[in-house]
Amino acid sequence: MQSITPIALFAYARPEHTRRTLEALAANALADQSDLIVYSDAARSERDAEAVSAVRELIRAASGFRSVTLVERDINFGLARNIIEGVSEVLRQHECIIVLEDDMVTSPFFLMYMNEALERFASDDRVVSIHGYVYPVEGTLPEAFFLPGADCWGWATWRRGWACFNPDGAQLLRELKQRKLEHAFDYEGSYPYTKMLEAQIAGTNDSWAIRWYASAFLLGKLTLYPGRSLVHNIGNDATGTHCDQSSVMDTSLSDRPIRLEGVAVESSTLVRWEFSRFFSSRSRRGITGWIRRLLDSLTLERVA
Repeated sequence: MQSITPIALFAYARPEHTRRTLEALAANALADQSDLIVYSDAARSERDAEAVSAVRELIRAASGFRSVTLVERDINFGLARNIIEGVSEVLRQHECIIVLEDDMVTSPFFLMYMNEALERFASDDRVVSIHGYVYPVEGTLPEAFFLPGADCWGWATWRRGWACFNPDGAQLLRELKQRKLEHAFDYEGSYPYTKMLEAQIAGTNDSWAIRWYASAFLLGKLTLYPGRSLVHNIGNDATGTHCDQSSVMDTSLSDRPIRLEGVAVESSTLVRWEFSRFFSSRSRRGITGWIRRLLDSLTLERVA
C-alpha cells in the first residue's frame, strides 16, 4: 500500500458523539499511520459555546494517530461551508482524502477499506468516490459494488473526484430536468432527492451532500460501496441540530474486512433495486417521517 490517506473530521457541538467517533477511529488498523485533521466549527450562539469548547478539548487530547491537527473556525461556518472549504483545503495539499463527521462510528476495518480502494481505483476516472455506509437492506448484497453518484456518510475521494463537485444547485436541477433524470435520481421515485435539491435552491437548506450526489450523478460517475457497513451514524438520536430520533438507518458494523478483488466497475442493478425496495418498504415504518424531518430541519445554520 502506498502512502496512507489523511482523514478530515468535521465537528461541531456534540462532545459525546465526537468522543465515540474518535475512539472508534483510533481503534482502526492504519490509524497510527494516519494524519487526522479536525475542522471544528465555531458556536452559532452562546448556547453551544460550552459544547464546542468541550469538543475542542477532546480533540486536543486525541491519540492513536500519526498526527492530529485542529483547525478552529473563528466564526460559525455551518456544516456545508465547513466541509466544502475543508475538503478543498486538504485536497490542495494531498491527492486524496477520507471524510467523516462527528457522529460516525467506524468499523476497525474502515481505514483499511478506504485506503485500499483509493489506491485500487486512483486512475479510474469512472470512479468518483468511496463510501463506507450501506443501508440495512433485507437482501444479501455483494461483497462490494458500485452505484451512480456520490454519498456522504463516511466517504473518500481524490483531487480529481472533488473537481466534479458543482456547488450551483440551480444548474444541477436544470440539467436533471432537461435530461429528464429526476425519476432515476430519486431511485425510481422511492427517495425525494430532487426535493432536497429544490429545497437547497430555495434556501431552506444548504446541503452540500445533495449537490455532491447530483454533481457525480449527472457526470455518470460511480461510487464504491461495501456489502457490509463500515460506518454507523449515531447522530439520529435527536441530539443533532438537523436530526430527530430514528433507528431506520441503523446498521451493524462489519466485523471483517471487505474484499475488493473482482468487483466490476459498473452500476449494480441488483443493489439499486434493493435500495429502492428499502426506501419504499420503510415508507410506512418510519423513513418517510425521517426524511420529512430531515428536509424540514436542513436549515442554513446546520445542514446535512
